[in-house]
Amino acid sequence: MTKTLIRLATLLTLAAAGVVLVPSDAHAYIGPGVGLTAVGTLVAFLGAVFFALIGFIWYPIKRLLRAIRGRNTSGDAEAEGISAS
Repeated sequence: MTKTLIRLATLLTLAAAGVVLVPSDAHAYIGPGVGLTAVGTLVAFLGAVFFALIGFIWYPIKRLLRAIRGRNTSGDAEAEGISAS
């Protein structure tokens, strides 16, 4: 009985694959709204990737500039005799 079940499962799998893989006419219309949505999604995705990369590059530079400016202002305050604490 096990061999019979395996053969039946194999036959059903092949039949399902044959039905899925045989192309047929869709008889459908894709309007311009779909194209505009696809273009808009692509532009939004590319913009998100661009701004993410800019964020990863700009944030460390911004922190470095703040650290350099902070060091300069604290150095000026100590030079004048004012504690920077």
